[in-house]
Formats: sequence, C-alpha cells, structure tokens
Amino acid sequence: MKVSTPLTDGWTVRLDTTRHRPDQAPDALLDAALPAAVPGCVHTDLLAAGLIPDPFLDRNETDVAWVGRADWSYRTRLDAGADAAGHERTDLVFDGLDTVAEIRLGGERLGATRNMHRSYRYDVTGRTGGGPGTLLEVDFTSAYQEAERVRDLLGPRPNAYSEPFNFVRKMASSFGWDWGPTLVTAGIWRSARLEHWSVARLAEVRPEVTVGADGTGRVRLRVEVERTEGGAARALRAVVRVGDAEAGVELPPGATTADVDVEVPDAALWWPRGYGDQHLYACALTLTDADAPAEPLDGWERRVGFRTVELDTSADAAGSGFTLVVNGVRTFVRGVNWIPDDALITRVDAARYRRRLTQAAAAGVDLVRVWGGGVYESEDFYDICDELGLMVWQDFLFACAAYPEEEPLRSEVEAEARENVVRLMPHASLVLWNGNNENLWGFCDWEWEPQLAGASWGEGYYLDVLPRVVAATDPTRPYWAGSPWSGSRDLHPNDPAHGTSHSWEVWNRLDHSAYRDDVPRFVAEFGWQAPPAHATLRRAVTDDPLTPDSPGVLHHQKAEDGNGKLARGLAPHFAAPEDYDTWHYLTQVNQVRAVATGVEHWRAHWPHCAGVILWQLNDCWPVTSWAAVDGDEREKPLYHELGRLYADRLLTLRRRDGRLVLTAVNQSATPWSCAASVRRLDVHGAVPAEQRVPVDVPARAVADIELPDTLTTPDDPRREFLVADADGLRAVHFAVPDRQFAYPPAEAVVKVTREDGGARVTVTAHTLLRDLLLQADRLHPDARADRGLVTLLPGESAEVAVAGWDGEAPEALQGALRAVNGSGAPILFGDASR
Repeated sequence: MKVSTPLTDGWTVRLDTTRHRPDQAPDALLDAALPAAVPGCVHTDLLAAGLIPDPFLDRNETDVAWVGRADWSYRTRLDAGADAAGHERTDLVFDGLDTVAEIRLGGERLGATRNMHRSYRYDVTGRTGGGPGTLLEVDFTSAYQEAERVRDLLGPRPNAYSEPFNFVRKMASSFGWDWGPTLVTAGIWRSARLEHWSVARLAEVRPEVTVGADGTGRVRLRVEVERTEGGAARALRAVVRVGDAEAGVELPPGATTADVDVEVPDAALWWPRGYGDQHLYACALTLTDADAPAEPLDGWERRVGFRTVELDTSADAAGSGFTLVVNGVRTFVRGVNWIPDDALITRVDAARYRRRLTQAAAAGVDLVRVWGGGVYESEDFYDICDELGLMVWQDFLFACAAYPEEEPLRSEVEAEARENVVRLMPHASLVLWNGNNENLWGFCDWEWEPQLAGASWGEGYYLDVLPRVVAATDPTRPYWAGSPWSGSRDLHPNDPAHGTSHSWEVWNRLDHSAYRDDVPRFVAEFGWQAPPAHATLRRAVTDDPLTPDSPGVLHHQKAEDGNGKLARGLAPHFAAPEDYDTWHYLTQVNQVRAVATGVEHWRAHWPHCAGVILWQLNDCWPVTSWAAVDGDEREKPLYHELGRLYADRLLTLRRRDGRLVLTAVNQSATPWSCAASVRRLDVHGAVPAEQRVPVDVPARAVADIELPDTLTTPDDPRREFLVADADGLRAVHFAVPDRQFAYPPAEAVVKVTREDGGARVTVTAHTLLRDLLLQADRLHPDARADRGLVTLLPGESAEVAVAGWDGEAPEALQGALRAVNGSGAPILFGDASR
C-alpha cells in the first residue's frame, strides 16, 4: 500500500540576502535561521519569533511591508530512513507553495514553481536517504519580483488597484483590497510529504455524480493511474464502493485510464439547507494488482451526494433569468460572498471554517460564493458545506483586473483550473463554476479598452479556456463566464435584466432607498459598510481618543472615501453624530437598514429575481467593511438581521404602484396561512387604526396584501408609523426619515438575570424603542448577544441572552444599550437590577 510520510517537522526559514537585503529587516535575521511551521508562511514564522509587530494592529501593516519584498529560504533534513524499504518509487509532494519557488534536494535542483494554486510532485527515488539526512531546500523569490518581471515581459494591464497581482498566480488579496491589508506572503502554505509506492498509484480520480429520472444514483469514476517501470506489465484492478453498491474494472498491462460505473438504486438525495436533508455516501476506490487483489496498492475516498443542478437562463419578456434549479426545485438563493478568513491564510483551520460556516447556516444562508481574489479553499471548507447544506458558487481566481493570456501565465491558468476542478468536483455542495469577478464588466465600464490598445485581458480565459476545462473535466455542473455577466457579448455585462448583476452604485453614490429602483434577475454582489464591533476596533487601534477619523481608525478603513460614504449614507436619515459612540452605533444601524431595504425589495419580486448574495460574510482582519462577521469573529448587527431577511418566511411593508402594501414572502415548501395584525400607531402607543388581514401564500411564492387608506395614511407622518405582525414576524414602516420623526426620549426598565455561563437582559420599553441594540462586547470583550436590532412598542419587552458576561456591574448596560430615539443617544433607565 502507498505510504505517506508528512514533512512537518524540523523546518527553518532564513532571510535570503543574495539578491538584496531590505533595510527594515532586523539584524537577528542576518545570521540565523528561525524555526518554521509547515504548513505556514514567513509572516507567521516571524510573528512567532517576535521579530515583527502584529500587522493587524494600528499601522503596523506598513512597518512589515518589507517582508513581502524579501526572499526567503526554507530548509529541513530528511531522515536517513526516508527511502521506505520495499517500495519502488518515492515522490516528494507539495500541496501548495506560495508562490515563486525553487526546490533542491541534496543540492540538486528538482524544479521551480510560479503558482500558489497548484500542487507539485517530484520523483526522488533513491535520493532521500543516507548520511545524517538529505538537505531539502525551498527558496522563495518575492512574488513582487515575479509579477514585475512578467509585467515587463508582457506589458502593463489595467487593474482596480496599484499592485501587480494580475501578473502572478497568487492570492490576489495578499496585495491589499478595499477591505484587506497588503501582506504579500511566502511559504509552504499547504502540506508537504514523501509518498512511497510500488507498481502503480492513483494519479487522478474524477467522480461524475448524477441521478436518473427513476431515482437511481450513478457515479462514474474516471481513473488515471501512474505506473512504475516494473508495473507497466502488470494488470491492475480498480474497485469502487458507494454505500452498499460495488463495481470494478480491470486495467490491462500498460493501460493508464479506466472508467468505473456504480449504480445506487433509490438514492437518497442531497439537498441545500432548507429544502431537505444532506444525504452523503462514502465513495471509496481501491487499486490493486490483479494478481494480488488482497493487497491494495493505493486508495481514494471521498463523500458524494446525489443531486441534480441546472442553471436556468431562459429568455422571457423581461430579459433572461438566472435561476439555480436543484433536484428540479427552483431556488431563491440567499447567499453570502466569502473572502479568505484571515489575511495570513494558513492560520485558518478546520475549526475556524466550521465556526464561520455554521454562523452562515444559522443566519439562513443557503449559498456561499467563494470570491475570485482569494484561494480555492481547503477540503475542510467544502466538506463542511456538504454537511451543512450550503451550496458553493466557486469563482475561478480572477478579480478586478485585466489578466494577460500569453505565456508564462496561460499554461499555468489552464493547469490550475483543471487541477482544482478535479479536486473539488466530488463535493455535492459545489453547484456552479464562475469564470471571474468583475473583469468582463471592467473591460466595458472602467476604461480598460483604450488602455489595453488591443492587448489580451482575460476574455479568452472566461469564454474559451475555462468553459472547455469544465466541460471536459466536470460536465455535471454549470459554468457561467463571470460575475456580473449578462450571458452574451451583445449585452452590457452588468445589465440587470439579464444574468447576474453587481449593485454598487447605491453604496458608492446614492441613498440605500435607491435599491428599490430596479429589480435585477440575480444580485451577486451588493452591500453597505459599517465598523466592526467596538471591542474589535479597540483591540486593533490604540488611538486616544478613538474617533471615526483618528489615524488608526482610518488605516483600518481601506475603501476609497469609505468614511465619506458612511457619512453621506447617514445624512438623509440622521443628524451628524457628535461623538464616536453614536457614530459607531448609527453606522451599524444604517448597514442593517440598507441591506434590509435591498433584500426585502428583491425577495418580494421572486421569481423575476432569483437570488441575492450579500457582500460579504466575513473579514480577514479588523476593519471597517461590508462584513456581517468582523475580523475578530464578532457578529455585527447585520449578522442577526440576516436571520430575519433570509428566513423562509418574511414580512415587509413596501410601496407598490404608489400604495403601501403588506408583502408576505414564503420560500418554504408548505403554504402559509394566518391573519396579520396591522396597526397605525402614534409615538405614545395609541392606535388610531387597526385591522386584521388574511395572509394566504402558496409554497415558494410571494403575495401582496392590499391595505385600506385608513391604515396607510397617517394623520401626522412625523408622529405615526405602521406595524404589521404575523406568526411572530414583524414589519414596520415610517413615512418620514428618522431625523424628521418626533421620537420620544428612549426610556426603558432593564432587568439582569444571572445564568450559567452568562446573563439574560430583559428590556421593557416605556416608550417606542426603535432599533434597540445591546452591544455585548461593551460589557466584556468576550461577551456575545443572541440578537441584534429589535423595535419595541411601549409596554413590550425583549430578552437578550448574553454569553461571556456574568451580569456583574449592570450599570455598564447604560453605555451598551442604545436606540435610534434621540439619534442614537443612550437609553434612560427606569431601573437596572438583578
């Protein structure tokens, strides 16, 4: 059987000054090698040695910029017994090298790499043993040097940022983004090992998983083997087992490919979360010598799920749609965009993936889009998505730039694409391959065409190379050329009437009410910024005083004119905040309001609009951004709002044809029938008008419910508002902006009850409390609240469970509880007791 020996121990890293020595490099690096972690990167090694400051804090990012411009050498010695006895062949395997590297063994060059997103294998048979251990060296050249070399060779290409990430196959966001730091890493970022084998090994396994009309699940495994010289004359046998079903095939001497088909009658289907269960089957392939079937040569095992996936882009009277159809069911996608969860990506482990993806599922998310400026994530990510029923939209790794199509990049792109399609295609959660992020759009709208003057820019990748790779390698899944993309060169790529759209004009230039101005067929990106949790910002920034525009806070705001856009977004709704605490609260409220405006509007137009994908779920460091979960893993109020916006059933009050209607959205599989209580109230809780109206919505449908003028026409819009309640759901509507509404000062009674592991805070409103928020991290940095914004009518109560705070010093709630009343001023407590 093939034997693997992990190469995780005994590594060191040294600054290579052969080409140049960065002036900022500490003297301790000049004559000494440091212990190195594999997998890992040079930044994490330098942090562990205490030789660089934490780049996530204050402005330290700029102080460590030299690291990305330097060259580094990783070394270890292989054990004298590394040549495993009894095996014909030994391979040195790297699952990922970041990025530009030369590998030497015993002083002899094995090869060079130029791509972070590929694996590498070298035959080292007979060269790993003897003496005190053979020296293995992996020397990394700065990715900047390679990118600049290729740029000089092929000519400049336009780019949304100033860094040359489009000239090297490396995680683009390492070079900085409008939410991320510039930390250009290097290192052995995925596992390294020696593999010892004889006769033959499994070089590639591609499972094509389908479901027949009769419910029979079918797995066709396309198998490629590599043989040793002695194994070429041997007959081989490949046996596949899926659940209780089994099939086999013989490979005659010399053959290196075979197909094995397995059928599973009445296969239990894999469904996205909210549509059914996530049935997964163990799929195991064993390769043997045909003359010795009891002694396996190699094995491969994954989990597969039986489901069908179609992308319906049919033309209709309004344009052409973009609807994911899973197991024959048309879905409204409730998605989030995913970026690398840490700028130093090797720190993201399986437990962290599970925390973040579990958060997504708990918020009602059913699809995660892996954005094209990051990485093809680890198996852990996709395994967890399989288990949780989170569909995965996978971008190929091209983002916000023109990419040359000539060598040395073209062959790297094709090899990278094919390898990662093969690696990821076993996963039932993977439902779509997408060619790029915003590059087709950029060519049309970002003045690229005149700058390019006829030079290649990536179109050939998106419309030729990548669809060919997918069609030949993974024919069971749809491919889409880009996001946004309207499906044709004859259409503007970001035409909301066709395909996928990105809605960024609103955040950049307009009030969030402008989301209601159109109804795209599918919103693949939209979002609104807010700062991270207070404790996250306070940990990362030591400015004293902390203000919205203090130096450290501004350094942790990477978007162009980001704070200006935050201020302009607040202006139509609130008076300008006079202090940091009010700014922090109101910008988080406005993020919630903005996203809610878009999602409620687009969900109300199902099936014309078939999905929204929020930008973004997560952050990669402490930063003001569009994320719902910040860089210290704290949930912003937006995260909790997603639970309401992405629930199967949603209630909203909205204008249709100039009239206010109650819209009930039902994405569940069963009809929704109940009575809604609709009330017109004044600020003191009086009810000038009310009515119960029937709510009857078929499964996976939307219904608009007409309301009488007596409800929708206030006597005084500055003092009255509308509330609709049904089945525990609530919708509110205010006819005027907050700054014009006559809110009473916010008053409440607050009670704290201590519980095991935390406390329960009960707030009883004496007045209308709009968008009440308990900021738990202001009670203790480790505290978490189980809910976000809530609007209470006079006399109503809300309970907030707080984990990580023992309920001591309840007076601290005075600064942690706020409501929109009084433009976000603290609430006046009638009582605070426990």
